[in-house]
Amino acid sequence: MYLIRRTYKTKPYEAVNVAKLVKEQADMYTAIGHRTECRVYYNNGTNPGEPNRVYLEWTADVFDNPSREGNEIPKEIMELGAKYRPLLDTENGASNWIEFWTILD
Repeated sequence: MYLIRRTYKTKPYEAVNVAKLVKEQADMYTAIGHRTECRVYYNNGTNPGEPNRVYLEWTADVFDNPSREGNEIPKEIMELGAKYRPLLDTENGASNWIEFWTILD
């Protein structure tokens, strides 16, 4: 089993807004069976650690290619991505990235 974590680098003080939209999007993926239950957490710059970050985590038994044949992503999910994309920090490198971790059972 794998832990999948996507990190979003936000513009200053936008982490909470991005987190709300990412959570809504993640819940949609869960509702249609594309993902297990997800967890979203963030640092708006008021906690110790990396500021202006949103983290999305879920688990999966396998890695599925999102471009696989027959995989249809509803337009509502894509529209939510379009809402938070302008709130991401695109200066100095990537605005988001994904990590895959093997869970020790």
